[in-house]
Amino acid sequence: MQVLIVKTSSMGDVLHTLPALTDAMRAIPGIRFDWVVEEGFSQIPTWHPAVDRVIPVAIRRWRKNWFGSETRQERCDFKRLVQERTYDVVIDAQGLIKSAALITRIAKGSKHGQDAKSAREPFASWFYNHRHDIDKQQHAVERTRELFAKSLGYDKPESYGDYAIAARFLSHLPADAGQYLVFLHATTRDEKHWPESHWRELIELMAPSGLKLKLPWGAEHERLRALRLAEGFPHVEVLPKLSLQQVAEVLAGAKGVVSVDTGLSHLTAALDRPNITLFGPTDPGLIGGYGQNQYACRPESGNSMAAIPAQKVAALIHDRMPV
Repeated sequence: MQVLIVKTSSMGDVLHTLPALTDAMRAIPGIRFDWVVEEGFSQIPTWHPAVDRVIPVAIRRWRKNWFGSETRQERCDFKRLVQERTYDVVIDAQGLIKSAALITRIAKGSKHGQDAKSAREPFASWFYNHRHDIDKQQHAVERTRELFAKSLGYDKPESYGDYAIAARFLSHLPADAGQYLVFLHATTRDEKHWPESHWRELIELMAPSGLKLKLPWGAEHERLRALRLAEGFPHVEVLPKLSLQQVAEVLAGAKGVVSVDTGLSHLTAALDRPNITLFGPTDPGLIGGYGQNQYACRPESGNSMAAIPAQKVAALIHDRMPV
């Protein structure tokens, strides 16, 4: 059976789709997947053993110059790639009008997705041949597992979901594996940030542990924040610019991770690394870390990230990641 997945973004959402592929691979021998995904996350599907072909899409970039000649050519090339195969099943796991109209609609095959009550944007269901009722009051991973099970005709397993990518990285660990923590300090929304003063206090509290602390970054403003956090602390390393594959290798070798609510936190969960995620305004019950050794840390009252003290996080590190 050949299946096309439409799940383009974000990083966390793409990662949350992986356990559904594992379920299907175990339920249907020989099943293979192609996957349409935003170009920035195109490495992720290649890590799963059931994926044959990744088809990058660049809607985020294209919409800046939708009718430009280069964009039009890229859109034509993308359509040709999507239509090269006729699929037994097309699963739109995005649930948005944009993805349904621009991608799912042009694919060849029986189209499945969430019904109007379940999809993030109800009108997206108009583009599907088969519409499935998916319980909203469950974690995003479980919602996607349920959608795949109903689309492909098997019972969703009762067991915990398996991303099936950890072994890929844990078999090739860096030389200093287990001797460092990773602090994921960068996220997109201001209200999800933990104050820099809190990060620096935590860094100082961790100095007696003897562990190195590694700070990855993606954009230039994140690099500058990392440099500010590391200033004056010899046990802190600001990492160079890394690919997503390289970041995954660093995370796989970490003794543990402290993170804000960000895509790399979900990558940490997929790699089964101990992770303390700091949450303020978002609900970890529905979109938090899904995996082994994932711990949510929230303010005792309110939703302000500043209300999470560094001493509390340090105590959790010593409790959950003995140093």
